[in-house]
Amino acid sequence: MFQGVKGPATDVDVLSFPPGGPTHLEYSCYEMMVMPQLMCTIRKAEEQGYDAAIIGCFYDPALRAARELAKRMVVTAPAEACLRLAATLGDTFSIIVGRHKWVPEMRENVRKYGYGDKLASFKVLEMGVHDFQKKHEETKRRILEASEEAVRKDGAEVLVLGCTIEFGFYQEVQRNVGVPVLDASVVPLKYAEYLVELRDRFGWSHSKYSSYESPPEEEVSEWSLFGGKNFS
Repeated sequence: MFQGVKGPATDVDVLSFPPGGPTHLEYSCYEMMVMPQLMCTIRKAEEQGYDAAIIGCFYDPALRAARELAKRMVVTAPAEACLRLAATLGDTFSIIVGRHKWVPEMRENVRKYGYGDKLASFKVLEMGVHDFQKKHEETKRRILEASEEAVRKDGAEVLVLGCTIEFGFYQEVQRNVGVPVLDASVVPLKYAEYLVELRDRFGWSHSKYSSYESPPEEEVSEWSLFGGKNFS
């Protein structure tokens, strides 16, 4: 899917964590369990020369921490990328999610990113992460039904598919509903490409003055963090 949307000069690698841990992050406690591996992956990706890393979950887990750790590499995540684009494309947006469980943390992120006044609604499909790609027609039916209601009843001008595993449905939904429908896998990839260009051409990247200040290398080395003996 990424091969069909990436820029001609972009190479994309999709990385998964080793077997044995969570295969979805529907619960906050699962998020906590993958944080060490996520930080190690960010560190290793920069050491290997990647220009950007995209965290593949709409909760945007550890986005601030990953930007701290990366000294030059761009780091982004689905919710931040989608919400920033949605706020540009329309005055209001709705987020199509799988379960009610997801809504509180996602609403926190909407407010944190500064778009609380643009949120028209969350629409819940009653589907878990592993359900979306099982029966495509049923998934599409539910997304279409929720999308129509979000636009006609809630007044959403833009729709966001609020899970990276909802890929492959945005184009048909967009044609049927008549408003922009943002795919949470496509948008952060294009946003990452955009941020890399801004960095390379203009020097505009994650500020290291305060929020994304990187930890001292002496401490990282002394404590064997992010790929050292404590996280081998």
